[in-house]
Amino acid sequence: MEDINAIQDEIIGEFEILGDDKESTIYYIMELGDQLPDFPETERKEDNIIKGCQSKVWLITNLQDGKIQFLADSNTAITKGLISLLIRVLSGRKAKEIMNADLYFIERIGMGNIIGSQRSNGLAAMIKQMKMFALAYQSKIDA
Repeated sequence: MEDINAIQDEIIGEFEILGDDKESTIYYIMELGDQLPDFPETERKEDNIIKGCQSKVWLITNLQDGKIQFLADSNTAITKGLISLLIRVLSGRKAKEIMNADLYFIERIGMGNIIGSQRSNGLAAMIKQMKMFALAYQSKIDA
């Protein structure tokens, strides 16, 4: 599996191809969301909603072979695309990798200009929640 920075560089390259075409970029983000695996209906509950997002975003995790797997869904296409990018970078990683990840791709692809301040706050909430899950798993490992 590629390291976190290699995947981020891949994402940056994909977005560079789109140039400054905001409409194509948003469409591409929504397409990425469509590629997420199906989210279990039974997990669409309040406990799994990320607080701080304008849209509903459900996030669950499990630990396999010492690596955290993320699964998510959202009720809006653009937000689903955003969480899919985070999953692409962070899922399948060890807790410490996730906690220490510098997610520079977000700024490098100009995400703030693409999605606006409300969704930027939601994106920050998604990152925070994913890192909190990693912290919780790490504290279990260290215990």
